[in-house]
Amino acid sequence: MTTEKSQKISARTVERLNSTDAQTAIRAIADLKESGNVNYIPTLVELLHTTSDPEIKTQVHMLLAEIKQTEAVPFLIQAIENKKYNNELQQLVSACWENGLDFSMHLSLFINLVIEHDLMIAFEAYTVITNMSGKISKEMLEKESGKLKEAILETNEQKKELMHDLLHFLPAFERGIEPQAY
Repeated sequence: MTTEKSQKISARTVERLNSTDAQTAIRAIADLKESGNVNYIPTLVELLHTTSDPEIKTQVHMLLAEIKQTEAVPFLIQAIENKKYNNELQQLVSACWENGLDFSMHLSLFINLVIEHDLMIAFEAYTVITNMSGKISKEMLEKESGKLKEAILETNEQKKELMHDLLHFLPAFERGIEPQAY
């Protein structure tokens, strides 16, 4: 997907994505992989939400997981924060660590996902967090560690393990973490 913000969304492409013919939609997704732009992400997320076709769902997830443009981050965060897409939350969060984009400015959101959701979503959010790089402030460390310590008291054993791991990870994040080599 290209990074040019000036690119408009083509009504024809949206029509093809929303086609009742699955193959037309799949071809449109493939075309976006080659020549699309990040402005289609809301349309793709909506398609992920509305389609019942498993192949379309797979292709949309694969595209979101392969995006490398940093301009995609706000679109993905908006989708994750939108309660309408709760059924797609696991796919959306997993795409965040799979695409390797920097979500460190949204640490608090991913900590909340670990705390508030089931083990599968919590694990995906945990993976996003442990793949973050950069540095957080002492205040952020204290705030997020406090949330985790409080939540550990009321969660199941599997999520407790994830939270304990994050409590050990966050001090390193406060000292600064280099990006992982891909």
